[in-house]
This record gives sequence, C-alpha cells and structure tokens, in this order.
Amino acid sequence: MHSSPGSPGRVFVNKVQRHYDEIADIYDDRYDGRRGRSYHQHISDHVMSMLPKGGFLLDVGCGTGLFVKRYIEEGGQAVGLDISPRMVLYGCQRCPESGFCVGTADVLPFQDETFDALASLLAFSYVPDPGAMLAESYRILKPGGQIAICTLSRTVFTSIVPVIYQMGERVGLKKVGVGDFGERYYTNNEIANLLDGAGFTDISVGRCSFAHLNLTDPIFTLARKVEPIIEERLPYLAYNICAAGKKPGS
Repeated sequence: MHSSPGSPGRVFVNKVQRHYDEIADIYDDRYDGRRGRSYHQHISDHVMSMLPKGGFLLDVGCGTGLFVKRYIEEGGQAVGLDISPRMVLYGCQRCPESGFCVGTADVLPFQDETFDALASLLAFSYVPDPGAMLAESYRILKPGGQIAICTLSRTVFTSIVPVIYQMGERVGLKKVGVGDFGERYYTNNEIANLLDGAGFTDISVGRCSFAHLNLTDPIFTLARKVEPIIEERLPYLAYNICAAGKKPGS
C-alpha cells in the first residue's frame, strides 16, 4: 500500500526530499574527504561482495552517484534513483554515461525483470513502507537477480541517534541526515523477515562499520583498526546492517 498525500509516511518523505535538496553539496563533500572515502568504500565493499559483477544495476537512494560510479568501475552498468532532484543532478555530473531519475522506492518507474542487481546504501531506514519497496525491487529484478541493502541497524548506539538528530534540527544544524525523518532501524531478524516476505531466497544478513566518519582523529583511526575484529567477533557493536537476497529463477 502506498502512502496517501497527507499520511505521516508521505509527510516524512517530503521532508527527506527537502532536506537532501538543501544539503546535496555538503553530502558530496562529506564523502570526498579522507574519512568519508574510507567509510563509504568500506560499506561499498560489503555491498559489492553481495552483488553479481558486470550486470545491470539499479541503485535505490543513489545520492550523488557514488555507488553507481563504483559499480561501473568494476565492469557493470547502472541506473540511479533518488528522491532528491539535486542529488540526482550531482549523480548525472559524476556519471554522465549512466541514467538517473527522481522517484521513490515504493513505485519504481521500470518494467518488470529489467535489472540483474539492486543496491540500496544508507537509504532503507527512510523508506516508510519497506514491504512495498521490496515488492517493487522483486518485480524489477530478473529471475536470479540479487538485492543488497546496507542501512543502520538497531543497536545500543543507534538507539539514541534519532533523539540527537531531532535536537540538531531544533537548533538549525545543517548536517547530512540531521532531522526528524521517522527513520526505522532494523534488527537482523526483522530485515531477514522482510526479504523473505517479499519472496527472496538465499538470504544473508550481517553487520558492518564501527568507524563512523563523524568520529574525530585519533578516535576514527583507532576505530578503523579494530573494525575487522568488531565485525567478526562482536558484530552487535557494528551499527550498519548488510542484507542480501536472490530472486528465484535461472
């Protein structure tokens, strides 16, 4: 079921669009610095490992095209979709050989069985109807196509994030993601059940990321060093969740 124009879900969607239109330039700069590149590359590595190489990809919540560029560099083709027109504009500038469009995840403007792969990095928590998004993802994937999602998980650390972001909004802090957007953070079981309910098989769920780019040095450097240990031995401390599934078929 899609959100009606006056529903709380639609209100949050419109608010997310306005926010990312306003901070598109900051978003792009955020991932161009040393910490930003390191953070995004780490997430991208996890997502790439769960997707077929050299296929045709849809990146849902593509932002400024960072993962589209990564997928192309590794031999594939890609299309990006984002709710923010300004983010899409930056994506077009970064990857002029690729297609980009403005849209929402619950109504994907593509024909059935178009893509070999679908990725969504750091956007799934904003989706007001995850079931609709995953149903649409299933529809536009070819049989045998794969989906990979990386989003914030529900942990002792992330439980306080909405409160901090709401306070930041009240004082007018202009930073990426700061605001009350009705985000939802997921446990491993919750996201696995969503994928299963949409019809995906071969579902895998794991955790990644301990070194957040908002950390200052030398804390960020220390967190990067212990990150592999955290992800392997103490995954409940990692704050991103990475989930993947496959559409049955050839």
